[in-house]
Amino acid sequence: MNNIQLSVVHRLPQSYRWLSGFAGIRVEPIPLSNVDDNDNLIGLKLLSHEAEIARQVMRNLALSLQEIQVESAVVEYDGEPCLFVKRDDESATMCRLKNIGVAIAESVYAIYPS
Repeated sequence: MNNIQLSVVHRLPQSYRWLSGFAGIRVEPIPLSNVDDNDNLIGLKLLSHEAEIARQVMRNLALSLQEIQVESAVVEYDGEPCLFVKRDDESATMCRLKNIGVAIAESVYAIYPS
């Protein structure tokens, strides 16, 4: 069974940057005032799998992105493996993930009449 095609990812709500001295290993959220920096990262969290299966799926997603020359890193964040990519690569990342069968969970905001 191919775990990638049964995977669901969700974009983390904040922007991130590499922690000084830990590029590719650790991230930190950045304040909204710095969101326009070119080195910002977005994070993707896996909703469909846990533990070692989640780590393996994330590594496979990173390899898939590498095939289209999108740099990414799988980093533990809040105790879970998350995939981080440059903000400038977000569109290519989402397109690639959708093309390989990953579902993208998106927040839906609705205004209901009273």
